Amino acid sequence: MLRIAMLSFAHVHADGYANHVVNHPEAHLEMIWEDDAGRAKAASEKFHTPVSNNLEEVLSNPAVDAVVINAYTSQHRDLMLAAVRHQKHIFTEKALTISGQEANEVVDAVNQSGIKFMISLPSRTRSENLFMKQVLDKGWIGKVTLMRARVAHMASLDHWFHDGSAWFAEEKLAGGGALFDLGCHTVDVMRWFMGEPKSVISKIQQFSDAYPIDDNSAIVVEFKNGGLGILDTSWVHRAGPNPIEIYGTDGFVGRDFNNQLILTSTQLQPEGVQGVIRPTKLPDALPMPMDQWISAILHGTPMTITVEDGRNLTQLLEAAYRSAREKREVTF
Repeated sequence: MLRIAMLSFAHVHADGYANHVVNHPEAHLEMIWEDDAGRAKAASEKFHTPVSNNLEEVLSNPAVDAVVINAYTSQHRDLMLAAVRHQKHIFTEKALTISGQEANEVVDAVNQSGIKFMISLPSRTRSENLFMKQVLDKGWIGKVTLMRARVAHMASLDHWFHDGSAWFAEEKLAGGGALFDLGCHTVDVMRWFMGEPKSVISKIQQFSDAYPIDDNSAIVVEFKNGGLGILDTSWVHRAGPNPIEIYGTDGFVGRDFNNQLILTSTQLQPEGVQGVIRPTKLPDALPMPMDQWISAILHGTPMTITVEDGRNLTQLLEAAYRSAREKREVTF
């Protein structure tokens, strides 16, 4: 049985992770650390678990094997390094850290410690994304020339963030707005699909007056393999699709406006396959990140998401914001 401490309930997904632990047959919610009195009271009442505002007390407890971090992103680096010092396994909400320098510190500490580390990037477990990655790895669409992706919702239009979630719109605590939070998903998938970036140029806006933080952006990434990536992220999206399109010299793969997978490939024509393919049998979805993490700790099973993946995501986000701020292309 893996004994887990929750480190903060600041993030909107914290309750979901706590429920995941509570309902997991091989995990137990042992303690909660919380530095906000209101969140501490609510968590204690909901999960009937001891709560402390003393981080050292929680991390030094021999009854705690691992931690789940849902604090402000600005707190991630310090919480992770403290957990590593106490040899506690770490699961964290994204983003890994606010800055690339902090991310490198975390990577070095984790790799030297031998603990099991997982960052929540669930898009990497989805069947449709695994299919697209398989197509790219097999080279079915030839050399990739361009990937385009959008992720958007109406958080600013409908004022989603208030009270306990208001910190999502505070740059000092969150690191950034729509791009840094929601954009994590597509930025990570693009980095996973396309490989190492060469440069990025971006336009990042505060389009609405809902929050004093970015809520609309477009970035263009040039990758070392020669391909381009176009990503747009928004909290001012009332309606419309969130597609992924990947173009190559021999075809196309992606999700269309109806969120259906499409593949075309001239490489398959010698096999008698022509036209648009709508695959019906996809790779099995992988276990969710938290399930992978718990199993790796208890049974030594492999994990498909690494601390380096978290670092790579932070570095690309940081460069995109620098590009917009300095009005120039940023190279890696």
